[in-house]
Amino acid sequence: MISRTTRAAVVLLCATAAAVLPGTPALADQVRDNQWHLRYLNIAEAHKISQGEGVTVAVIDTGVDPHPDLRNNLLPGTVTYPGGTGDGRQDGDPGGHGTGMAGLIAAHGRGNSGALGIAPKAKILPIRDTKRKNDGESEDTAAGIRWAISKKADVINISAAVSPTPELRAAVEAALRADIVIVASGGNNNYFTVPYPARIEGVVAVSATDRNGEIAPISNSGKEIVIAAPGVDIESTSTNGRYSKSNGTSNATAIVSGAVALIRSRYPDLSAKEVVHRLTSTAVDKGAPGRDEEYGYGVLDIVAALTADVPPLAGDATPSTSTNPNPTPTTADNNDTNADPEPNNTSTILTTIALAGCTALFVLALLATLLTLTLIRRKKTSPRPPY
Repeated sequence: MISRTTRAAVVLLCATAAAVLPGTPALADQVRDNQWHLRYLNIAEAHKISQGEGVTVAVIDTGVDPHPDLRNNLLPGTVTYPGGTGDGRQDGDPGGHGTGMAGLIAAHGRGNSGALGIAPKAKILPIRDTKRKNDGESEDTAAGIRWAISKKADVINISAAVSPTPELRAAVEAALRADIVIVASGGNNNYFTVPYPARIEGVVAVSATDRNGEIAPISNSGKEIVIAAPGVDIESTSTNGRYSKSNGTSNATAIVSGAVALIRSRYPDLSAKEVVHRLTSTAVDKGAPGRDEEYGYGVLDIVAALTADVPPLAGDATPSTSTNPNPTPTTADNNDTNADPEPNNTSTILTTIALAGCTALFVLALLATLLTLTLIRRKKTSPRPPY
């Protein structure tokens, strides 16, 4: 087990948390205008298709305050760090890190004002795994993951970095076996490599883009990156009913978790792997062609992820169901004169008659042979006539 002193040193070197600016007293009707990522991702169109109904997202972070724009979607959670008490509905970070992440995922706002999340009808399960920001332990995060599994969460958001331990890996692998999508920060640019748990295979590691869809200067890179999403100048909920603006892969991670909630609500029968496949196969390819270390498979495209006809993964029995499971036959199916013709029935009948005739001739020949052999045998056994 890694000591807390060692853990603190690792976090100082590899802080995933977004660079949060002080909470602002912005008016609720200003916040929606400031949430540029909603327009960039065409969330208004996405919400005509899905709003995250029936999906629970576990947010393992500093806790989540019951902000007016969020409280209706906030479930009672838990605290996993030693000596901690409560149900997770109190943010231990003065900058409101956990509250901000939860707001990006599932804030319902107040009509046309206030913060709006990617999945405003999803539920947030707050799991406080740290007393203060950047002071978490792998064991406490692992305990949070196990608790989320026990509560049957559909998505787990981890906008943080922790030290690699066997316990953490075991908890992540257990969640993946339980068909939960885990989304984690790919790390900010003070990283040497993509941190844990984003580094673990099967976790959706997220990088951050700017307002132009280009990789943000603050974003980390690495071969483990799966997808990119907006992460610069992101406005969200904060403590004490306030709002804050921040930069970092933490924000991008929460936005992707919201997208996963929309997909899981729209396609409830899809496996976690197929949900991720839907994200990656519809992402907008940027950077080097194909998957690269900055954008992963590309930049998140939520509307495409909700509407595209995505073929299932090879060898996966669960199809990534399209919005039109019984597509109209193509022109080739109906009118293509080069299509293979139907089998010729006349040819089939003649073939059958020919086979029957050959069989009859064979039987007659066999009978003639047997008759001849019988006559010869009788001739040999009959007494010779006298001379």
